[in-house]
Amino acid sequence: MIKFIDILGFAQSLFDEERVARKGAHILKAMLRARSPRLSDISQHMPGNPQAKYKEIQRFLHQADLKAALMRLFRVDAPFVLADPTEIPRPQARKTAYVGRLKDGKTRGFWLMLLATPFRGRALPFHFITYSSKTIAQKETSRNLNHCRAFAGIKALLGDRPLVLDREFSYLELLHNLVAEGVHFVIRLRLGSHPPVFLDKRGRRVDLMIFPEQEVIHENILYKGEVRVHLIGRWKRGFARPLWVMTSLEPQQGLALYLQRMKIEESFRDLKSLLGLHKVMNKSQQNMEQMVALLMIAYAIGLLIGEAVRDQLFAGTVNRPQTPTTCASLQQAVVNKGQKWKLYSGLFILLKQKIRLSAREIRRIVRRVLESFVRLVQHPVRTNV
Repeated sequence: MIKFIDILGFAQSLFDEERVARKGAHILKAMLRARSPRLSDISQHMPGNPQAKYKEIQRFLHQADLKAALMRLFRVDAPFVLADPTEIPRPQARKTAYVGRLKDGKTRGFWLMLLATPFRGRALPFHFITYSSKTIAQKETSRNLNHCRAFAGIKALLGDRPLVLDREFSYLELLHNLVAEGVHFVIRLRLGSHPPVFLDKRGRRVDLMIFPEQEVIHENILYKGEVRVHLIGRWKRGFARPLWVMTSLEPQQGLALYLQRMKIEESFRDLKSLLGLHKVMNKSQQNMEQMVALLMIAYAIGLLIGEAVRDQLFAGTVNRPQTPTTCASLQQAVVNKGQKWKLYSGLFILLKQKIRLSAREIRRIVRRVLESFVRLVQHPVRTNV
């Protein structure tokens, strides 16, 4: 199906220079066909001599600001922003400057922290940072400072949108930064054998006691005696332990937003299993981040087209009049609630399933998605990057 997709329109909306857009379109299309971020794999799927195309990709990486292009994918109608780190193993990279040791202390690799907005059970990435134990040591920084650096880079975009974060972000330094910057947050509490101390209005320790099938709310308490938060705990039937979420929002609202956090983990799964994110192998961190940004752009394009194909196949829209739609309305256009609708992501449908649509229908779908995509990226994005 990829051969019927004209990527040029998508690239032209992301890159201001026509020359860069045309090169980017060829590379993005080859990347989707190769399902890999490796230059050697991509060049094999580009027309012409693979060796010449390999060098063309290298030149493109030096010409284009791909992280700025990725930032344009921020959805201005997004109700919240997701952030999560993931490990990228590089066991053979003994001499790569940005590769350190992962959480187990043995495996070589680095961390990629992704920021995204929710979209149909997945997430649309728009920003990321990378770091490792080695880069942290080289720059005399810390994991916590890297997290703050990432959030500082999107402060202008956030506005009143809350950040929805997992247990890795349950620490005092980050909360102080978020409160100081006026950023709303929803964070799952890290408990372990030494749970954090919460104090009530009278300075008494809050007991985090909860029973199965129970919900507990503590409002206006102090996290480690310093940051005022609301805390909500829920222990659902069938779960081994309860879920505790602290937030600056109304407790029930915060819990409801956290329960949507799995969207970003599903996107990580697609990026790794369908597009080979874990195979990224550039020698320099700058080139590696350029390739990761390009891969995420390819992921976003593939996801949007795949979701529109899902509409055509499973939502009973075949042969119906087609009208332009925004990304917000596209997200709400779920008509069919059957199992086929929920089974796979749009990217999986695009790359792995046999699509029984004519070339004419596919091109019509792509044109419709392109209209939505142009509206998505053509908005002013102010950043501190």
